Amino acid sequence: MQQGSAPKISFVSLGCPKALVDSERIITRLRAEGYELARQHDGADVVIVNTCGFLDSAKQESLSAIGSAMAENGKVIVTGCMGAEPEQIEQAYPGVLSITGPQQYESVLDAVHRASPPVHNPHLDLVPPQGIKLTPRHYAYLKISEGCNNRCTFCIIPKLRGDLVSRPAADVLREAERLVAAGVKELLVISQDTSAYGLDIKYAESPWKDRNVRARFLDLARELGELGAWVRLHYVYPYPHVDEVIGLMAEGKVLPYLDIPFQHASPNVLKAMRRPAAQDKTLDRIKAWRTTCPDLALRSTFIVGFPGETDEDFAYLLDWLDEAEIDRLGCFKYEPVAGATSNALPGQVPDEVKQERWDALMARQQKISARRLKRKVGTRQQIIIDEVGPTVAKGRSKADAPDIDGSVYLSSRRPLRVGEIVTAKIDRADEYDLHGTVSGF
Repeated sequence: MQQGSAPKISFVSLGCPKALVDSERIITRLRAEGYELARQHDGADVVIVNTCGFLDSAKQESLSAIGSAMAENGKVIVTGCMGAEPEQIEQAYPGVLSITGPQQYESVLDAVHRASPPVHNPHLDLVPPQGIKLTPRHYAYLKISEGCNNRCTFCIIPKLRGDLVSRPAADVLREAERLVAAGVKELLVISQDTSAYGLDIKYAESPWKDRNVRARFLDLARELGELGAWVRLHYVYPYPHVDEVIGLMAEGKVLPYLDIPFQHASPNVLKAMRRPAAQDKTLDRIKAWRTTCPDLALRSTFIVGFPGETDEDFAYLLDWLDEAEIDRLGCFKYEPVAGATSNALPGQVPDEVKQERWDALMARQQKISARRLKRKVGTRQQIIIDEVGPTVAKGRSKADAPDIDGSVYLSSRRPLRVGEIVTAKIDRADEYDLHGTVSGF
């Protein structure tokens, strides 16, 4: 580093949107202290790797990223979920400068300061009020809590990230307001368990503008819906009070989109998974939700090949999907995770059976998705633009979250801008995407 020049940080962020928010916070703090971001490890003063430790495959990706950083630079700081259990990292790369778990921002900053002290420069130390975002300008993840109180047998997130810790409602709303003022058009609400928000702080009130707002899922969603941006709800467990939020969707306050990680439908498998909330009446609830809000789009994730899952359990899941008509679906083949109690369960499913079930479920879902999307042909939909090309723009409807759901491909008489929301007539649909023409701005 030249005398007086700003130290450069290279950053790798792996894992889920919750980890991305952690990365944004660290980068915002570092930029406020005058550090610059480098595009490459080579030549940076230090490299930070924010790891994921949820599955063995994710751990391998994290170790590979650390290895690349060590080879290209040598001064490496490791943080994130894998850092909560550092033995594997220490064994593979004993030369890393520091290893910390998730959300330990101060420890990461201390490690950076030791490796490369900050150089104060008043011209560089300008950070926008909304902080540094790693997402495109027009959408942002809004994390409302950390940790989780559930003890699902396949999951080690509580071990890595601790029990539920909710942010005061006013704190969340202030951040959301800053983001919207900075041009964010879509707020993606995330946490480990969004519908448990506020439980740990007894739904405490906090002062917001001229009123007090309770730290409660419904109250927070209602207030976010007043800020003038799309509000999308992720990781919502189907507790009874979720029914109340469907009313806000019907009123147009928040997007008619619910991301509920059902994980399975068979009562036997759900019991073995120790999933929270009563699942037996779920189909009835989904019907009631769609009666209240006909435009509701449901996204979910499922696990096939969980220990003890029988052919009958899997057939039950396929029949359930046909009836539930989940709009958007992700599916994982069960992987043992070090420290998860499901590893000790009897009836481990062979890999080839897992693959067969995964293929069968995705084939079934493709038909369901095509059927659901076909109903939208001829309708008009609001579309947020993510990418623009010479002839076709790519965007998303209210039913599509970025990176995980489908897209809408649009032709337009005038050039479109990234981040604008347009009205489009849907001309045709395929299995996962829609195609249309812009009809209004």
